[in-house]
Amino acid sequence: MCHVIVTCRSMLWTLLSIVVAFAELIAFMSADWLIGKAKPSSSEDVDNRTGGSQEPYRPTLGIYWRCTRISHMQLSRRDTLCGPYAENFNEIASGFWQATAIFLAVGIMILCAVAFVSVFTMCVQSIMKKSIFNVCGLLQGIAGLFLILGLILYPAGWGCQKAISYCGPYASAYKLGDCSLGWAFYTAIGGTILTFICAVFSAQAEIATSSDKVQEEIEEGKNLICLL
Repeated sequence: MCHVIVTCRSMLWTLLSIVVAFAELIAFMSADWLIGKAKPSSSEDVDNRTGGSQEPYRPTLGIYWRCTRISHMQLSRRDTLCGPYAENFNEIASGFWQATAIFLAVGIMILCAVAFVSVFTMCVQSIMKKSIFNVCGLLQGIAGLFLILGLILYPAGWGCQKAISYCGPYASAYKLGDCSLGWAFYTAIGGTILTFICAVFSAQAEIATSSDKVQEEIEEGKNLICLL
């Protein structure tokens, strides 16, 4: 018989697991890892309403994605084009970024799998006599290690030709040059920290769903058990 068990700690773990997976996925797909050096406005790039020049544009570069300004569209509001600069894996700008993409992709796939499974932990708390919370927590810890490896390798690729074209000639491994870090990089770091928090918190979720109060509710014949 399926017992639906909902506790504050298990629900919080489930929600955090879903948030972390989506945060890492969005960061990975974003172009806002590096914000390039400002490009001065051309003589044609003039605000028609005020007669003044617009602020310099700063292109952005991701692991395999980029956003840049299209010159013939500078006077319109839709003046940027975002899309992948690499048509296949081998065209990613740096070998370090290729490794970053692999490690992040593996970590994100694990997190997405755990997020999917976490939804069903209200009904299924164990698999083959092993706590599903502990198994998911272990997987989240492994995913966190993959994410850390990816984030450590990513700055090593700042010396590639693609990064130099965005960040200037002083850019090199672990040196940003004229670039600055975008929100996607910080989101990936924050998601990695939350991944380890989720891994630790999974033990609390397991304790909450196997507590004496839950067992008493099950012995009373209740199928829906909600505890604070």
